[in-house]
Amino acid sequence: MEVGGRDSQPLLVYGDVSLTYDFGPEHPLTPRRFPPSIELLQTLGATNFAAPRMATDDELARLHTPDYIRTVRAMSHDHFLPPQAGIGPGDCPPFDAMHEASAAVAGGSIDAVDRILATEVEHAFHPGGGLHHAMAGRASGFCIYNDVALAVARARDAGHRVLYVDLDVHHGDGTQALFWDDPQVLTFSIHETGMVLFPGTGFVDERGGEAALGTAVNVPLQPFSGDGSWLAAVEQLVPALADAFRPTFLVTQHGCDTHAYDPLAHLRLTTRAYHSATLLLDRVCHSYTGGRWLATGGGGYDAYRVVPRSWSLVWLAQAHRDPPAETDPEWRGAWEAESTRFHQSPPPVGWLDPEDLVNPEPRDIAETNAKTAERALTAALEHLEEPK
Repeated sequence: MEVGGRDSQPLLVYGDVSLTYDFGPEHPLTPRRFPPSIELLQTLGATNFAAPRMATDDELARLHTPDYIRTVRAMSHDHFLPPQAGIGPGDCPPFDAMHEASAAVAGGSIDAVDRILATEVEHAFHPGGGLHHAMAGRASGFCIYNDVALAVARARDAGHRVLYVDLDVHHGDGTQALFWDDPQVLTFSIHETGMVLFPGTGFVDERGGEAALGTAVNVPLQPFSGDGSWLAAVEQLVPALADAFRPTFLVTQHGCDTHAYDPLAHLRLTTRAYHSATLLLDRVCHSYTGGRWLATGGGGYDAYRVVPRSWSLVWLAQAHRDPPAETDPEWRGAWEAESTRFHQSPPPVGWLDPEDLVNPEPRDIAETNAKTAERALTAALEHLEEPK
């Protein structure tokens, strides 16, 4: 498996501790998505696993305030404290050992960057990562610590220019805010418009702080957008931004709550778009970053029909392999009953969704999205200059 001192298989960050990030049985972000997804990856031959380690308080304090870290610790062990710092009933309810579980998510992404920097691996994928809503001193949107931003900071501190690409249906507001004034980090987020969806941000006029104009790039899409205009925007902006910004490290967030089956949002994507986007990201990393690429998971609330295939497509792109025509029949059989119990069945036969899974986008939606993407790219390129 060794090629040139690096393992030729992507590093897959996962272990039993990944299952402990658990807000409870009624919460949408369920650890039930891990077993079917990891087993599907294993049917592909994934063997290069690394269990997440807990980030230290000093590592967390690179982006999170000490007061916030103390609050998370306190609320992990006393659930009757008054709601504070975004933790309480709703999106981020406290749970036992919340700090430890959240610090392990953060440590998994930080450690993956360290392994890439040490040239142990070229690509790494942390499916439990991608908690992009957490702010410096506040939890938000199912996210306690912002592991993916901490990973960006790790690469940034090693001297890299970091391109961050966020494909989740929700705006990557936490990551954008944490690097708002840093001209060495470009955050790109394509998402359903904040006019109708949490967190209510991510508009084209959000461009970065005064010293970093052009390094926050947002493409807010209309509800019921599909593969066509979403993929067109990704293909138009990501290579152009990479060419202007010249990153040396790529970090990506692959929330698959954009899928037509997902219950929490209103985009209508299929795994065909995911496949094309991950292949494009692989080309970008090999063209600009010397192959240095950390991918993370993110949102995704159909734990049987969507998440396993979405995560597998990320790993396959990093492994430079094509998806098989069909998912493993024994895997489908193993998860048939549970997926039926949770009304997310059957586990799909095809890796790529049929072309007619959803109806084509209405023309007005496609035209609006195309204009939005063009505005976002023009606004960014006005300020970005190739580094000297």
